[in-house]
Amino acid sequence: MCTCITFKNNGFYFGRNLDLERSFGEQAVILPRRCPIRLQNQTLREHPAVIGTAHVADGTPLFAEAMNEHGLCAAGLYFPQNAVYRPPKRGKTNVAAFELIAWVLCRFETAAEAQTALQNVNITDRPFRPDMPATALHWMIADSERCLTVEQTEDGLHVYENKFGVLTNNPPFPFQCENMRTHMALSPYAPENRFAPALSLTPYGQGMGAVGLPGDASPPSRFVRAAFLKHNSVCAKDEAANVTQVFHILDSVSMCKGSVITPQGGLDHTVYASCISTSTNTFYYKTYDNSQITAIRLKEATKNGKTLLTFSFETKQQIRFEN
Repeated sequence: MCTCITFKNNGFYFGRNLDLERSFGEQAVILPRRCPIRLQNQTLREHPAVIGTAHVADGTPLFAEAMNEHGLCAAGLYFPQNAVYRPPKRGKTNVAAFELIAWVLCRFETAAEAQTALQNVNITDRPFRPDMPATALHWMIADSERCLTVEQTEDGLHVYENKFGVLTNNPPFPFQCENMRTHMALSPYAPENRFAPALSLTPYGQGMGAVGLPGDASPPSRFVRAAFLKHNSVCAKDEAANVTQVFHILDSVSMCKGSVITPQGGLDHTVYASCISTSTNTFYYKTYDNSQITAIRLKEATKNGKTLLTFSFETKQQIRFEN
């Protein structure tokens, strides 16, 4: 399970929690402009530089979330039972699920460009390797102007405008949008007495305008909670404040070990949280065992390289001792 958000406040930010039972071998990755990458069974030798999180297999970055140098961002989130991949189709742009993020970020500069191209896409069931079958996913693609949700289900490929700037997991995106109407009365302000005019009722504490805000870890609840906090967020407009705020929002939908136990006895938890700043081309992250924020920058000198750069996640807790 995962949660992804956009955040705009004098800059554009793209954040996500990766919630799983265990690490999937994730690393921070920089794919320079001239580093070849295989897409659609062909080698793309030049493309925009990309930074994000990936599992590197056979030298290929399999991105979980990333941004290209133009500020276009994308993330894949778990979408079991609903994602439907199909064999390649004649006349369609056939893209395997594992390469969709790289395909978008290496070919397009804006979400609008990606949206146009996606109209003819067929997401295929081609695995990366025989021992690495396709994972059931849906995607969020965004820049500072547009946010899209991409789902391929039984009735075909759908590209939705995502006005909430939030994505979690099941059910499909139309349900999440409809479910938001259930929570339209939530407010960050103190409530007024609407129970009965004859009764003198007043709040007995702060935060009662949001009584009913879902607090569990289910995908619909995380969707509502992340959207509520994001759209009512107040913070300063500098980079540090915005990055801090994104992580606060992600923390509100994070999972601690033991709170979500899978049918197989696994412990779902937030393996890592990330925040990408498109204004400064910086990738920030923290892990379950290390709450210190680590930053990796996509520098100009790095963009023109020919070699994939990888950075192991820092998983040992960093504690500052004052005495």
